[in-house]
Amino acid sequence: MEVVPVLHNVSSVQRVVDMARLVFSLGFNTLVITKAYGGAAQSGVPEAMRLALKLNARLIVLPDLEDAIEIFKPDTIVAVTRSYAEEQINPVNPPVSKGRILIVFSGGDPEFSPHELAGARKVYLEGVKGKLGPVAEAALILYHVARYVKEG
Repeated sequence: MEVVPVLHNVSSVQRVVDMARLVFSLGFNTLVITKAYGGAAQSGVPEAMRLALKLNARLIVLPDLEDAIEIFKPDTIVAVTRSYAEEQINPVNPPVSKGRILIVFSGGDPEFSPHELAGARKVYLEGVKGKLGPVAEAALILYHVARYVKEG
């Protein structure tokens, strides 16, 4: 199983840097950023790239989510979305399966367009009353995914 975290539709410099630090610290070797604009594209991506290079990790920046899907050809796409969630998940039992999995976190508002969610498993965290934000969502989910992958 290969898990690739994706941060989609982001303009915040700090959100990009925090997500990169989180993903790489949990032992994932790749972070994909799609649809970065504004400060995220100008300052956040270079800072995250510097961090990736220091940690011997990969930061991949693509124009859109469709590009990530085309390039990675995932077996499963998991979109973490409060607005469109079709199922609630317990992060202790992460939404993993065999093959390559893209876990997509939305970095902006609105979260996703309905077109972007086509074919994705739409999930959110059970017991959470509001939107936590992508870094907190990723911390809860990816921590348990990393443990699951290591225990294999």
